[in-house]
Amino acid sequence: QVQLVESGGGLVQPGGSLRLSCAASEITVDSYVIGWFRQAPGKEREGVSCFSVSEEETWYGIPVKGRFTISRDKQKNTVFLQMNSLEPEDTAVYYCAYSERIGQRGRTWYYVAGAVDLYESWGQGTQVTVSS
Repeated sequence: QVQLVESGGGLVQPGGSLRLSCAASEITVDSYVIGWFRQAPGKEREGVSCFSVSEEETWYGIPVKGRFTISRDKQKNTVFLQMNSLEPEDTAVYYCAYSERIGQRGRTWYYVAGAVDLYESWGQGTQVTVSS
């Protein structure tokens, strides 16, 4: 079972920045997708940004394009989410997620990157609050 541990959440003012980290362990395959989702109170969980290890491609949800950047430290098996120009609407619990099913889709992974139900493993979540 893949284990995911997030860190880096906190309170930040509008316009500020935060960097989230997700340390992954027990990964035994070469083709998978790892990324970030978020869930605000009363709302459904939504995709934020994902990275396909086999395709070496990234995906971003429309609300965060141009403001958030996903990156990966291959040696440390850690994925980062750099969040800039944060807005109150970004307030949510942020979850790291892992999917082998999407990773096995090859080039078509991009079309289902944000599909919550296709991710097999989830972290415990880290709270991000954007408020003045």
